Amino acid sequence: MAQAEVQQPARGWHARLIVEERYRTRAQRRRLLVLAAVLMGVGLVGFAVLLAAVVPTRGPLPVDQAVDAWLDERRTTGLTSVSTVLALGFGPIGMPIVVLVTLAIWIWRARHLWRPLLIAGGMLVGVALAQGIAPLVQRPRPPAAEMLLDVDRTFSFPSGHVLGMSDFFLLTAFLLASRIAGRWVTVLATTLAVLLVAAQAASRLYLGYHWLTDVSASVALSLVVVGAIVALDTRRTVRVEGERIDGPLSAPQHDGT
Repeated sequence: MAQAEVQQPARGWHARLIVEERYRTRAQRRRLLVLAAVLMGVGLVGFAVLLAAVVPTRGPLPVDQAVDAWLDERRTTGLTSVSTVLALGFGPIGMPIVVLVTLAIWIWRARHLWRPLLIAGGMLVGVALAQGIAPLVQRPRPPAAEMLLDVDRTFSFPSGHVLGMSDFFLLTAFLLASRIAGRWVTVLATTLAVLLVAAQAASRLYLGYHWLTDVSASVALSLVVVGAIVALDTRRTVRVEGERIDGPLSAPQHDGT
């Protein structure tokens, strides 16, 4: 669906926080809100189920032990190198750098700050969830002897690495695909995001720092965060074609990249 592009005069930094509306049909707007609700619902239910399974013993479940043993038998030099790159590049030091560089470029290139702020907000919520839940659950990590890098004695549930990476890439995929026309953009962005998240989750298991239920809980929490951002973005920016907003009919605007 083609959209008219209207250039707005520069009005200072405060104007960059004002989001130009995106015009969609009522059905398209409804689908976005349904998507948000499904993501949050699946995430909340998934996390609740995992939490209920983990809290009684705080130790590994049978599925955790089975996956851990399977991966231990398949360790190779090449897989260790790839997993180490993922751990360092998207860990507590690498991930903030990736996020800051991405946001700096996005803010420089875009006409508005709305989407960079959504990503930053989603990342901060993810960090708060990981830091807040871990000391409450107090689940030990796998044995230190299995850890291929430095020994980590912090709590294991949920995985902060996976939660942060999942929030960043899934949110980035949505906020790009929702503004760029073409189904192939949505498919490509979503596929890349899912593959990167899966690779990070697998690397945390492979390196011996988490159980399967830890990383699964992180993905579930990330779905809640992403679903909330989708709902907020849709309600804030998507307008139904032909409807009047606060009086006169607003002209379609292009939100920029």
